[in-house]
Amino acid sequence: MKINKKHVLLTFLLPVQIVLIQLAAENPAFIEKYYSNGIYPPIASFFRIIFGWIPFSVGDVLLAFGLFIFIRFICRLIKNRFRDFIPKIIHFTAILSVIYFCFYLFWGLNYYREPLAKNLQYQQKKYTTEQLQKVTAHVIEKLNEYQFKITKSDTLKVENPYSQKEMYTMAISGYENLSKDLPQLKYQYKSVKSSLMSLLQSYNGTAGYLNPLTGEAQVNNKLPKTSYPTTTCHEMAHQIGFAAENEANFVGFLAANYNNDLYFKYASYRMAFGYCISELRKRDQNLSKVLWKTVNKGIIKDFNASYTFWQQYKNPFEPLVKKGYNAYLKANKQDKGVQSYNYVVDLFISYFDKVNPV
Repeated sequence: MKINKKHVLLTFLLPVQIVLIQLAAENPAFIEKYYSNGIYPPIASFFRIIFGWIPFSVGDVLLAFGLFIFIRFICRLIKNRFRDFIPKIIHFTAILSVIYFCFYLFWGLNYYREPLAKNLQYQQKKYTTEQLQKVTAHVIEKLNEYQFKITKSDTLKVENPYSQKEMYTMAISGYENLSKDLPQLKYQYKSVKSSLMSLLQSYNGTAGYLNPLTGEAQVNNKLPKTSYPTTTCHEMAHQIGFAAENEANFVGFLAANYNNDLYFKYASYRMAFGYCISELRKRDQNLSKVLWKTVNKGIIKDFNASYTFWQQYKNPFEPLVKKGYNAYLKANKQDKGVQSYNYVVDLFISYFDKVNPV
C-alpha cells in the first residue's frame, strides 16, 4: 500500500495546527474580536439553520458512525497483523487533522476568548465567606418563593409538567428577554434536541453536550425535569459561543431566570443554590447546615430525587469518563478541569452584587 501524499500533508499539518492554537490561546483579545464576535456567529447560525429543523440528532448519528469506523479500523489492523501499518496510521492521523481543524474553526476557539466577566463589566475579586453566605441566603429565599408559588405548599416537590420538546421552545423566550438587557447574549435559530445517547449519558454522568461539528445542543432526556430548563439553557449558551463551563452555567442561569415561566425561574435558582451551597460547605460545613434548614422541605425532596436518579446509574466506568473529560477541559485552558463548573459562583457573587445587592 502506497503512502498517499495528501495524507502525509494533512498529518504534517496536525502539529502545525496545535502550535497555532497554542499561540491563539495567548491572544484572547484577538480571538474575542475576530473569532467569537467575528466569524463564529455566522458559522454557528449556518449550522443551526441547516440542522435545527431535523427532528433527530445528526451529531449523535455522526458520532456513532465515527466510533464504528474507528473500531472497524482497529479490528482490520489487528486482523491483517498490522500489514501496511505506516500508511494506515498516516491515513488515520490525516483524518484526525481534519477533525481537529473543524473542531476549532466551528466552535473550539471560543475556549480562548476573553472572560465573560470582562464582557459583562463585572469587577471580580476574591469573595469572602460572608459574601457567599449572603448570596446563598438570597438564592434560598428566591428558590423558596418560586417553589411555593408553584406548589402552594412548602412541603410538596415541584413537578415540571412540560415535555422536553416544549422546554426547548420555551427556552428561546428567556434568551429573547435576556438579550434586551444584554444584547451580546442573543440567541437565534434553535437547534436543541434530545440526545439519542441519553442512556449512555446517564451512565457517564453527563446532562448534555454541544456537538461542535453540527452546532446542535444535545440534552439528556432522562434528566429529572426540574433541572431540565437550566441544562437546556446551558447547552444553548455553548451554542452562542461561551465554551467555558462556568460561563455557560451562568448564561444558562440568566436565560432561565429571565424566562417568564415559573418552572424556569425555579430551575435557575435551584441550580444557583446547588453551586453556592456546595462552595459554602467547603468553607464552613456548620454554616451550610444552618442554611439548609431554611430550605423548604419540598425543595429538599427535589434534590433527594435528583440524587437518587444519578445514583441508579453509578458504575465503575464513570470516573474514567470524567478523568478523560477533565483532561480535555484542562487542554482547553480550563485549568481546574471539571471543577470549572463550580467557578460559576464567582459570577453569581458579581451578578447579585451589581444587579441585586444583598
